[in-house]
Amino acid sequence: MSKNKKTIGIDEPLRHADHKRPVTRREFIAQGFMTGAATVTAGSIFSLFANPRAAQAALSADIETLKAACGIATQGAGKIPFICFDLAGGANISGSNVLVGGKGGQMDFLTSAGYSKLGLPGDMIPSIVNMTTGTNDFINNELGLSFHSDSAFLRGMLEKVSVANRANINGAVIPARSDNDTGNNPHNPMYAINKAGADGSLLTLIGSQATDSGGNSMAPAAMIDPAVRPTKVDRGSDVTGLVDIGDLTSLLSQDDAVAVMESMERISAQKMAKVNSQVADDASIKDAVKCNYVKSADLADRFGDPTTLNPALDPDIVGANGIFADQEFSDEREFQKTAAVMKLVMNGFAGAGTITMGGYDYHTGDRAAGETRDLRAGRCMGACLEYAARLGVPLMMYVFSDGSVASDGTVDNSPEGRGKGAWQGDNSSTAASFFMVYNPASRPVIIGATPEQQANHQQIGYMRSDASVETASTPAANNVNLLVETVVLNYMALHGDQGNFQNVFPNHGLGNSALMDSLTAFEPVVNGVIGG
Repeated sequence: MSKNKKTIGIDEPLRHADHKRPVTRREFIAQGFMTGAATVTAGSIFSLFANPRAAQAALSADIETLKAACGIATQGAGKIPFICFDLAGGANISGSNVLVGGKGGQMDFLTSAGYSKLGLPGDMIPSIVNMTTGTNDFINNELGLSFHSDSAFLRGMLEKVSVANRANINGAVIPARSDNDTGNNPHNPMYAINKAGADGSLLTLIGSQATDSGGNSMAPAAMIDPAVRPTKVDRGSDVTGLVDIGDLTSLLSQDDAVAVMESMERISAQKMAKVNSQVADDASIKDAVKCNYVKSADLADRFGDPTTLNPALDPDIVGANGIFADQEFSDEREFQKTAAVMKLVMNGFAGAGTITMGGYDYHTGDRAAGETRDLRAGRCMGACLEYAARLGVPLMMYVFSDGSVASDGTVDNSPEGRGKGAWQGDNSSTAASFFMVYNPASRPVIIGATPEQQANHQQIGYMRSDASVETASTPAANNVNLLVETVVLNYMALHGDQGNFQNVFPNHGLGNSALMDSLTAFEPVVNGVIGG
């Protein structure tokens, strides 16, 4: 049993005697000396409000027609919104949060010693009957994917996701090792998600960190495209400041401002039609002038109301009927950052984004520090899923961390420790990543004709009985670059586009089509694709 000691606060930096003093930005974030700010990503602008078009002035039919000719997007690229959580420092994901098992999937249970290494004492392992209730209730699959019933991630998500909306969520787990205490793991998939077609009407990629990946972990070098380097957004004012439509809407109503912009385009078009400049690119010049006026009218139409982008004013996010109560929203910076992300990610303004959360290097010799941070992360994850449901748009949410932790069996019986194994040190072999998918139409369907086949698609790869990743189980199990490829393959499969993976990533390392089929979790979410 661990002795009583001072509980580490949820935002208190983590100091490890076996770690060198933090020097780099990534080390400061992992140990919680710096917070991981927010990010932005994809969706459909018409979901900004319950009746979003009611918040806009109606563009005239002739201007709407010109928008398409000018290449002005209003709903992103028609792809499923994508958010990834980068838990910096080496968080626990497997066992105590998402269940992992052997070759037979999540329910192919590990040994008691294996679960102990994953922070579960003998009286809480998923393979036994709970002596208190007389049933095997250490397994919870309300969200499709099986979690430990006392998972902090799960408890946080269930706080935020309504019972009705849980029925349309499913997920998959990928046992895969990655190095500890380094940002050099190329975990971040955003560039690859963009290559698969995700884009936004305002921005392509967004991230909470001013890095090439937009997050704490790197992106695979071969996938980086400098032309779409993530824009850093880490506060609400950055979100509302994304669009500048000038002073016209401060002088006129939104409807009148749009009408003025439209009239300017029509007058300009009439004048330009009478001009013959005899310049070789005369038509291109005229098109450029025309499209600039159309873009101005479109911006006034979509963003003339300055509150349109403000997550704090969205009643689905904050307030009596919102995902966050007023007080918890004002008190918790991570909730504010998450709100900014999900407001934009589900509404088509950008194609993909990363939320970096710091302080996940929590092997502090207790369990409480990790539990409280995992619970907050779970609430943020659940908020994203619930907001997607309220807007009626699909979402793929991916969670990863650089490395992992392990327990030596010492139990933390403090209220926050919950009688679980204390995290004693880093252990890259216990690592895993997982993703959740929300589909407005119905729960995403796991591939497979039998329960046994489905189990092997819901857990992609497996662990040895001692709770270490079997590195030969999948290409992703011991190669973070291929883990990213596996995640993107699954993103494309949600659109029924996995057959195009070879063309988009001709130098991929996932093997032949049969092997790639075994690495895919879900049937296509065809009814949920935005603008598809």
